[in-house]
Amino acid sequence: MGDEAVVLQVPGPDGSVRDVRVSSPDRVYFADAGLTKLDLARYYLAVADGITRALYERPCMLHRFPRGTAEKKVHQKKLPAGAPDWVQTVDIFFPRYSRTVHELCVTEPAAVLWAVQMATVEFHPWNSRRSHVEQPDEWRIDLDPMPGADFARVRRVAHVVHEILDELGIRGFPKTSGGHGLHVYVRIEPEWGFGDVRRAAHAFGAEVVRRLPGDATVTWWRKDRDPDAVFIDFNQNARDHTMAAAYSIRANARATVSAPLRWDEIDDAEPDDFTVATMPARYAELGDLHRAIDDRAFRLDPLLEWADRDGLAGE
Repeated sequence: MGDEAVVLQVPGPDGSVRDVRVSSPDRVYFADAGLTKLDLARYYLAVADGITRALYERPCMLHRFPRGTAEKKVHQKKLPAGAPDWVQTVDIFFPRYSRTVHELCVTEPAAVLWAVQMATVEFHPWNSRRSHVEQPDEWRIDLDPMPGADFARVRRVAHVVHEILDELGIRGFPKTSGGHGLHVYVRIEPEWGFGDVRRAAHAFGAEVVRRLPGDATVTWWRKDRDPDAVFIDFNQNARDHTMAAAYSIRANARATVSAPLRWDEIDDAEPDDFTVATMPARYAELGDLHRAIDDRAFRLDPLLEWADRDGLAGE
């Protein structure tokens, strides 16, 4: 394995360029796909604007694989040691541990590439930003299929999600999870805490279940869920619950990515279509399909009224 480092030129602030050094570029991270550390770095460079927008100013947990994805994963909340002074952080207090941690806070593409240099494969940001850490500005709809649910069922649930969002006058931005589910992200006003955002998400999920009782569920305990249903995981909106960002690589043998979609693509899309190998060409053709997500923030008042009606508790 070659050990000679490669230096990548990465867009910096105000049109500048940063040099990011990638050591051990030939280290294999995905054995089945034959992907190296340098391949991952070049992938993230190809989707730099999109991944940076998805992570921008959000506390970010890193899933690091120092020995490749076939070996043990490191869940890294604290910024890895040795960061250059231009890599920014945000202080997060964790009551469970009575400690404050400096988490990565991406503000430019070079920070993403530096994290890859530190063996990061997956990026899992919070749904709030550093200026209002305790008030989320992103509502996340996680369609998580149970073992007996195929992707056709996920598609049916996604279409009802779209239907209800349209009725509410809310624009949602779908993406594959990188696994076998779908995510829909909605930009919201940062006026509510995690408990209320979770309540709103629960109420929305309950409405989906009313319309598709045989396909969707919000039943909390896994043992009590229909094994053929799609779980609408409203708890992904709780504090310190994170999901793979748009454009994040997923650490599976297929080297899939969490890929933004248009709503009209859902019926034909297959999760395994979107990989480290295929995504750069798609991105070059379509650009960031989530680029308009910050154009308008929506309110949760109607959903919180539903939550009150249904007697749904907060965290």
